[in-house]
Amino acid sequence: MTAPDDRVRTAVDTAFRDEWGQVVATLIGATGDWDLAEDCAQDAFAAALTTWTRDGVPRRPGAWLTTTARNRATDRLRRDAVGAAKLRGLAAITRGPDEPPVEDIPDERLRLIFTCCHPALPFPARVALTLRTLAGLSTAEIARAFLTAEPTMAQRLVRAKRKIAEAGIPYRVPPADLLPQRLGAVLAVLYLIFNEGYDDEGEAARRALTAEAIRLARVLVRLMPGEPEPRGLLALMLLHEARRMTRTSDGVLVTLEKQDRSGWDQGLIAEGVEILDLALAGRRTGPYQVQAAIAACHATAPDAASTDWPQIAVLYAELARLAPSPVVELNRAVAVAMAEGIPAGLALVDEVAASGRLDGYHLLPATRADLLRRSGRTAEARQAYEEALNLAPTEAERRYLSSRISELTSGDGEL
Repeated sequence: MTAPDDRVRTAVDTAFRDEWGQVVATLIGATGDWDLAEDCAQDAFAAALTTWTRDGVPRRPGAWLTTTARNRATDRLRRDAVGAAKLRGLAAITRGPDEPPVEDIPDERLRLIFTCCHPALPFPARVALTLRTLAGLSTAEIARAFLTAEPTMAQRLVRAKRKIAEAGIPYRVPPADLLPQRLGAVLAVLYLIFNEGYDDEGEAARRALTAEAIRLARVLVRLMPGEPEPRGLLALMLLHEARRMTRTSDGVLVTLEKQDRSGWDQGLIAEGVEILDLALAGRRTGPYQVQAAIAACHATAPDAASTDWPQIAVLYAELARLAPSPVVELNRAVAVAMAEGIPAGLALVDEVAASGRLDGYHLLPATRADLLRRSGRTAEARQAYEEALNLAPTEAERRYLSSRISELTSGDGEL
């Protein structure tokens, strides 16, 4: 068997990014069997590596993958001698990925996300299931995004699929008047997709997730112009994306304080601020608008010393009211430390640590280490950095934490 060359691997990677969700959704729609759909989609992508190497990349990769996955599903159902209705559903598949979307939601992938975010499922299950099914994220990646253990997330996905099967929840696009009740989960999915790409400094296909999340947010803003939170989310993404190129240097994470601001994309910052202003004009403030306002404070400060930390601390307090979470409290502790003094911030960090809700989260000891370093408590800071180093999920963060430990050891750690 001939090994796939770079051209075929690139074509399959691109197809996975663009077509995975559509292929899985098509099979779910025909059979109602989520596990079967995922298994057969995986088989189709594996087959593509071999067949495309031998026969060339097809003109319509999405259609080829859908047909191959459908044939796999048909074979499995016939072999198992069950599911006559499912076989009829598969036989009825005629719609390919290239067909135009329906008018209500003018984007195929966004339609699928709205379809998956069914309100009968618990909110976390909706988001997790959509990320697994349509974005193709692994269970480990989703667990990391939710700050939970992989087995816990695996069980959550199993329960969600079981509920769909037992309750007979239909897999179809909701009518326009029911879209607002699914909006919260859809926004959460888009932001998690963005973060999955934003946090990954390696694979280009992963980084492309941020562009896709921004594109879908733009479509969502046009689709629901009366809702302020899609604008808030779009503004938040743009303000973060503006700093992407300065977040690492030679594979080492660069903190916001030390980033080269001349490298920030001023066009994206201006657009993000303008969109945020439009969202806030609606006077229905939500968590994404507040997060975007915090990001705007950082992005519009001419230098780190000019950052409006008192305003950021107020905004984090508002965010904690709207969307309480231990991560928000940890971020608020940093803002309070910078606005009111290190002891006040450290006290809040210690409260979060005592709650045990962020056990295993590397940014908890990393944050504490940074505040201890700034207060001159070097030995305690080094110990906390080492704790964070053992928990850090990315190489860029591990390199940054190692450099901090080295600086403290050599006596170069500035306050």
